Amino acid sequence: MKDDKPTSFDIAYLAGVSQSTVSRALRNSPLVNEETRLKVQAIAKELNYKVDKNARNLRSQQTRTIALLLCEDHGTGDSLINPFFLSMLGSITRASANRGYDLLISFQQFSEDWHADYEYANRADGIIFLGYGDYVTYVQKLTYLTQVGAHFITWGPVLEGQPGFSIGCDNFNSAHKATHHLIQLGHKNIAFLGDISEHSPEFKARYEGYAKALQDAGLPVNPQLQINAETSEEEGYKATLKLQQRRIEFDAVFGASDLIAIGAIKALEEAGLIIPDDVAVMGFDDIPMASYTHPPLTTVQQNTHLAGELLVENLLKLVDGEAVESLLLPAELMVRGSCGAKKSSKKIS
Repeated sequence: MKDDKPTSFDIAYLAGVSQSTVSRALRNSPLVNEETRLKVQAIAKELNYKVDKNARNLRSQQTRTIALLLCEDHGTGDSLINPFFLSMLGSITRASANRGYDLLISFQQFSEDWHADYEYANRADGIIFLGYGDYVTYVQKLTYLTQVGAHFITWGPVLEGQPGFSIGCDNFNSAHKATHHLIQLGHKNIAFLGDISEHSPEFKARYEGYAKALQDAGLPVNPQLQINAETSEEEGYKATLKLQQRRIEFDAVFGASDLIAIGAIKALEEAGLIIPDDVAVMGFDDIPMASYTHPPLTTVQQNTHLAGELLVENLLKLVDGEAVESLLLPAELMVRGSCGAKKSSKKIS
């Protein structure tokens, strides 16, 4: 072996593969089978081979950087980041690093040309979008990005005919499971707090799963038990006050997000109600705060670790010209103290 620094061609010779296979193996490309990938990586480690990022980037015209763009959420405090996305942020960062990519994190600025801001400006090879605000407006931007050939993937709803590729939660079936759990506990008048318009397709899918569970149990879907709310504690609090003002009986509240549910708990407790004896409360997301409410919040847990891995993996497939598909991920019900068997015969209105 020559004395100067080892190259990918040296690894290729020792592994008995092509130099392009070495390059793919070192970036964990699924195009290389596991046995070959591990063999190449072991030889690279033995040779103390270091990737020359500058040289590789010049050859490939890639930055080895992913842009992660978050939607500003003014209802979630000074950080402007929905706490649900914080745990996913850690997973995306780790998945990017494991593949030799840096992560450029910023807020979505809704400029006239996101593609020029990142790919054309050679700042990133592709974009991950977390959060979208008003989906009707947002989808227009995604349509443009698709037309100009941008590499991007979104965390959000998976809808027929939508532009680009998305990975999201199976909101319908997860909400169906959560509502079914409330019904099994004896609750029959279950309120739903969350915007169910086309502007919030994920909340709408959760409402549809909730409604289907009621119908499956032979219970009516009462539109008076649904209150629009965006995802914040304040919105959940206000929606619960509005629900109480309607003077309609309810024995459980399903918040379309944990933040909405946490706001509902505050309003219900201020009204002198005991949770879960008088009214059960269900959330959705399983943000870290959910375990520390009083009582702890029963909620639907989205798999943020798997979501982050798949967002990075599929974005890099797009960058490499490989085929990808939009995906829906299952979620788990986390049963805690805010939901229990119906005990109170008090009419709650």
